[in-house]
Amino acid sequence: MYPESNFHVMESFEFEYGRVLENVEVEYKTFGTPKYDEEGFITNAVLFFSTFNGIYSFLRESHKYIMDNGNFTDEFYFIVISPLGIPGTCSPSSTGLNYEFPRYTLLDVVNFKRQFLADKFKIKKILGLVGEGIGGYIVLTWACEFPDDMEFIFLANSAAKLSGYRFIISKVLELIIDSIDDYYTDGYSVSKTKNMMAINALLFAHSSSKKIFNNLGNDEISAIFEDFNDECFFRDIYDLKFRNDCFLEYDVVEKLGNIKAKSFFVSTNDNYFNYELDMLPFKDQVSNSIVLKQEDVKEKYYFEEKDYDHIGEEVIAFFKQFK
Repeated sequence: MYPESNFHVMESFEFEYGRVLENVEVEYKTFGTPKYDEEGFITNAVLFFSTFNGIYSFLRESHKYIMDNGNFTDEFYFIVISPLGIPGTCSPSSTGLNYEFPRYTLLDVVNFKRQFLADKFKIKKILGLVGEGIGGYIVLTWACEFPDDMEFIFLANSAAKLSGYRFIISKVLELIIDSIDDYYTDGYSVSKTKNMMAINALLFAHSSSKKIFNNLGNDEISAIFEDFNDECFFRDIYDLKFRNDCFLEYDVVEKLGNIKAKSFFVSTNDNYFNYELDMLPFKDQVSNSIVLKQEDVKEKYYFEEKDYDHIGEEVIAFFKQFK
């Protein structure tokens, strides 16, 4: 059972390019047990950053295994903050600004979360940041720009820059969105919906490895795609557009040396992120880091418990040093 959403309104937020929005709503969730120092500051806050599509997330599916075997609910206080640009929090669709929403960067996304924490919680230093996929982009940006903010970072299936085929995918998304004739008109339209469906199909094609898809029959793939499309049905074209523009600028490779936190990187598959090209380089680029690969034994599209038995124990061992 996942915790219910809470909401907080920040008086204002200033973007890196100078625009300011007033009365900014932030969606967040918490679970676990907060611990306090003598001054009343929370000392065990762990922030979680999800990937693009949570249902197919390794961390989401391994969450129960790690919690049941690590007893972390009593040790850590988990905070999940919906990022800037995401529905439920301040985004093009939720504000109604749509195409007039301020352009934002990953540094804006980090500053948005930092401002929220300062507003809502009494935290002097975050214990850790845990991210997967594109959520890892935020974790790495934060750890590079504000290296004294946290004790550890944990990343699954992510990268230090948008490049190669990921860059191509983002450029294709950009071209699809730019082809919408009525993009600058408000409200629902058939063309926006059709283009959003095309984008969902493109994202689905990269949601698992070639091996997994080749092991499935066409009927199975069609059924899984329907599930994927149902979850993405209400995704907004403007939210996606601004987020995609933000990611096109992502590159922290030259700043990885700034990271001071103990770091754990794990690669569990070979689809959108590649172990040799994306994850293994962290071993040399980030000091005091561990980089592990889960052998690709996964046979089905959805994760099962046996898919993360071994790597789950490694994750638990890493987290236990911060209890």
